Amino acid sequence: MKKILVTGANGQLGSELKVLSTNYLEYEWVFADRTQITLDNLEQLQSQLKAINPAIIFNCGAYTAVDKAESEKELAFKVNHLAVEFIAKYSAENDVKLIHVSTDYVFDGSSSIALNEDAKTSPINVYGESKLAGEVSCLKENPEAIIIRTSWVYSKFGNNFVKTMQRLMSERDTISVVNDQIGSPTYAADLAQAMIDILQSSNWTSGVYNYSNEGEISWYDFALAIQEFGGYKCDVNGIPSSSYPTPAKRPEFSLLDKTKIKKTYKVNVPDYKESLKKIFA
Repeated sequence: MKKILVTGANGQLGSELKVLSTNYLEYEWVFADRTQITLDNLEQLQSQLKAINPAIIFNCGAYTAVDKAESEKELAFKVNHLAVEFIAKYSAENDVKLIHVSTDYVFDGSSSIALNEDAKTSPINVYGESKLAGEVSCLKENPEAIIIRTSWVYSKFGNNFVKTMQRLMSERDTISVVNDQIGSPTYAADLAQAMIDILQSSNWTSGVYNYSNEGEISWYDFALAIQEFGGYKCDVNGIPSSSYPTPAKRPEFSLLDKTKIKKTYKVNVPDYKESLKKIFA
């Protein structure tokens, strides 16, 4: 029985993989939280990986506090770059299949068309820089690895935009949401299923892939969809990013082109509204 190690087990993606794992009992699943796989301590990481001895690694663990990363650069790079480099090296040396999860924040947001995997990367915040460094090291240390870039992840687990909007819309009469950052959300359960589908496919084609739900929307549009499905009566106003300054800059446009993953792996990429409905079901 092949053993799958899932890092970041308590995150949104790790939690959704845990739910799905019950349908795939031909694998032995190991869900490791940050105490079992310490991505910020490389000395411990080596012995932890050896002790688990996986055949497959889904690297879902990351430093994801985008604004905090601006003041915690060293920690962000340790987790998102050095630990990824280490895991990639380990997987290459031990013939372990690796799927590593990255982000749309590797782009600067200056595009006006959906970004494919070959689009120029140029991150505008520390989080994006650390994730791009991780991608580069990952493929350098293990050219057989698969990297999946995703965006605007939400799920019924953890903290995310959907949950924040549900809370604010039930508490307030009026909320404001930025309307000039364009992309597409990703329901973590869809991405988790896509990762398992790739693993189960007879085809293993390494490299970078994009995955998010279909649709080209702003955060404001996303908020309106949440309002619609939740039946909230609150007023939702669209505002420019300049009215809501944050420590880290966000890309204005980071819509991902999913053609490659659909062609290569025939994975299902639902429309964002179809997936959002499931949270309210």
